[in-house]
Amino acid sequence: MRILIVEDDKKTASFIRKALQSEGWAVDACGNGDDGLAAALATPFDALVLDIMLPGRDGLGVLAQLRARGNRTPVLLLSARGEVNERIQGLDAGADDYLPKPFIIAELVARVRALVRRGGDTKATVLRIADLSLDTITRELQRGGTRIELTTREYRLLEFLLRSAGRICGRMTIIEKVWDYDFDPGTNLVDVYIKRLREKIDDNFEPKLLHTVRGIGYVLKEAA
Repeated sequence: MRILIVEDDKKTASFIRKALQSEGWAVDACGNGDDGLAAALATPFDALVLDIMLPGRDGLGVLAQLRARGNRTPVLLLSARGEVNERIQGLDAGADDYLPKPFIIAELVARVRALVRRGGDTKATVLRIADLSLDTITRELQRGGTRIELTTREYRLLEFLLRSAGRICGRMTIIEKVWDYDFDPGTNLVDVYIKRLREKIDDNFEPKLLHTVRGIGYVLKEAA
């Protein structure tokens, strides 16, 4: 599971991040509304923890833009004020839950866990492109009716590319989302795994699905 935190207070964001990571989830964090909106639109997340009071675009503005663009990721709103009118406004804008500050971290984790479960009811469990299909429950991959075995890391890479199908994924983005590194290890790690994945899903099939965009990254799509 991947969670996005949009919180401008670094200490609070770090506190939440460590708690969610202890649950085994991958966690990204942004410190302002504009970066949070861009991240939520660029990457599929299982839930968002979104503060209302943010620099630039506030949390309600971020939420409104997400819902206007058809993004249905479950959102837990945070606010230091906790006013009833603000809570109603957030829920009306499309928030799934609301937690006033200060909060008990165990309650926040429990609420995020509930959102992830709820969101999983409507989230696609079988990802497809052309004749390639990946069942995210059984982790079974097939192309053209042929079953293909993947290692754990190959699976994570392919799932990320499928959920980002049609969008160019930069090397650093892949490192962050698939390996959970927030730095470039300075190796050809991504290239090695892309090569392995391409051998499995493309070498004996047509059309080719995994394409290199020179100098930028990789994209999974039907046409080159």
